[in-house]
Amino acid sequence: MTTADTSSDLAPIADRADAPAFLPTLTAGGLTWRPAAPGDAAALLELRNTIAEADAEPYRETIEELTELFQAPWRRFDTDSLVGVDGEGRLRAYAMVESMPGDTRTVRAFLFGGVHPQVRGQGIGRELFAWQVARGRQVLAASGKELPARLATMAEDDSPPSRVRLYERFGFTPRRFYSDLRRDLRDLDAAPVPDVTLDGSLRLVPFAPELDDAARLAHNDAFRDHWGSEPRTAEQWTSYRTAFMPGWSFLVLDEDPDVDALLADPDTDAETAAALRAGEPLVVGYQMADRFDEDFAVRGYSFGYTSLLGTRRAYRGRKAALAALAAALRAMAADGMEYASLGVDTANPSGAHGMYASLGYEFTHGSRLLTIEL
Repeated sequence: MTTADTSSDLAPIADRADAPAFLPTLTAGGLTWRPAAPGDAAALLELRNTIAEADAEPYRETIEELTELFQAPWRRFDTDSLVGVDGEGRLRAYAMVESMPGDTRTVRAFLFGGVHPQVRGQGIGRELFAWQVARGRQVLAASGKELPARLATMAEDDSPPSRVRLYERFGFTPRRFYSDLRRDLRDLDAAPVPDVTLDGSLRLVPFAPELDDAARLAHNDAFRDHWGSEPRTAEQWTSYRTAFMPGWSFLVLDEDPDVDALLADPDTDAETAAALRAGEPLVVGYQMADRFDEDFAVRGYSFGYTSLLGTRRAYRGRKAALAALAAALRAMAADGMEYASLGVDTANPSGAHGMYASLGYEFTHGSRLLTIEL
């Protein structure tokens, strides 16, 4: 589906976004508000982890992750973030609005934020979320992208009910549901990982930096028919790498692709076509993994996390993703991880749920995406 097809019946984005001329003023809690800055990384880490602990969220962050947050060149902290500071100089609340440069099918604004548990109940969260929604609408309107548009925020299934009620009062509706799954790695003799044989010219290889962008192109193709997914630019793809584990990441190459057939396929995207013409390697399946040591104590076990897994659509049914994931499970187990973990859209269209069940993955907890569609 082309961009013109998706946008032909839409009103202009500036009208649909209904952006306010001015952002609301925040007065609750007697906090002083200003944009977040790189020097706030340590204080913001403490605030976010305190909120995560209070709300029983199954993760914690590190200073490296917070530092990386400020390094992405597309983020505009001066206009798209706020921190609330009390009289003693402590961060007590924060908000961020993030839009992605690669959006080509739906232009999105994601809203993140939270309030320290010691200052809740004073109306800070309500005013802060009103600011986020208003700023998100401004960001969408200013994008100039005549596409379907979305304001979005996330909630764990066991988030405080007051948080979900707040989102719903602002018009957000649960739109998508996600499951976190885990697979026991402690006894691979009792629960063996399958041996996967690839056919034809497909070959499993360890992740290598020179194949990184080819993996990005494979991911953009694999997730083109997944709801809510958008292409990733090269700079988006290489961000959020502080927890990346190359030794747990595997790729499947087609060493002798039918270039003419792929170039003739109308579903082959322009970047892949250019890479094929240049004779660059074709990644057709991938499994990218992370290691979040800070989460081990929270969850009560060590684990390796599959952050990205997929197969190019033209290669589905040939076990490329299964081969990459099986290799990752063995690598995680060899490094002493007790479990393998991943997250999946409950409405995933690629048949991934059946593959995960066959490998012994089980549900641990869920989350939801709440949106306003514009």
